[in-house]
Amino acid sequence: MATYKKRGYKPKAEKEKVENEFGVEAEEMESTTAEVFNTLDETANRTEEWVAANQKYIFIVVGALALFALAYMGYDRFVKEPNEAKATNAVYQAQKFFKQAEQATATQKDSLYVLSLTGGEGKLGFVDIAEEYSGTDTGNIANYYAGFAYLKTGKYKEAIASLEQFSTEEVVLKALAYGGIGDAFSQLSNYEEALKYYDKAAAVKANSFTTPKFLLKSAKIAIELGKAKDAITFLEKIEQEFTGSTEFSEVKGLLGKAKAMVK
Repeated sequence: MATYKKRGYKPKAEKEKVENEFGVEAEEMESTTAEVFNTLDETANRTEEWVAANQKYIFIVVGALALFALAYMGYDRFVKEPNEAKATNAVYQAQKFFKQAEQATATQKDSLYVLSLTGGEGKLGFVDIAEEYSGTDTGNIANYYAGFAYLKTGKYKEAIASLEQFSTEEVVLKALAYGGIGDAFSQLSNYEEALKYYDKAAAVKANSFTTPKFLLKSAKIAIELGKAKDAITFLEKIEQEFTGSTEFSEVKGLLGKAKAMVK
């Protein structure tokens, strides 16, 4: 008697192994999954054991971080903010003297700049404000004002010291501070240092106010030092990029002088 096989029928032993949607055999998948969970359990157990063994040290570290955060917040609220308010109030008179000095006649300027530095009318000057309120924004800006007051009164070493204490990311003030240090070194006839600081001032983010100003000063000092090629580079930058600047009017004559030095 003939035996008929249904279409597509295969003996059980010959059935293909079923694969899941990732192409992994079901039995293999089950085995792999079990291994993964076993590994995770082992890792979790080791972590728990480590935490239990080092619990004391963890609490110390966490506690120290919490105390640091609270101390920082407390310093800001109870020390820095009140000091900032006091410094702002204290600096008003010194700034007033400084502004009066800028507008005063030649015979009055020096005495007003000195008052801005040392204080007057019962108020502190920039020097004491910078020291007493060190760490505040006002104490920082007091160093800037003190630097220029010293520069105006011919105390160039003191000007350098004060301006080096000043720190800012504001483009114009940063460039002017570097430039002020350059001016002080120039007055001390230390032209190499002057050129270094003028170059730093010009290299602060380009703008139409300070960049051509200090490129021109760099060029003049470079000519003084016999560095004609450097001077040409500075002057050509003004010529190409800052045609609308007040410094542009001096470029042609200085450029001719620098190029004559190269020949």
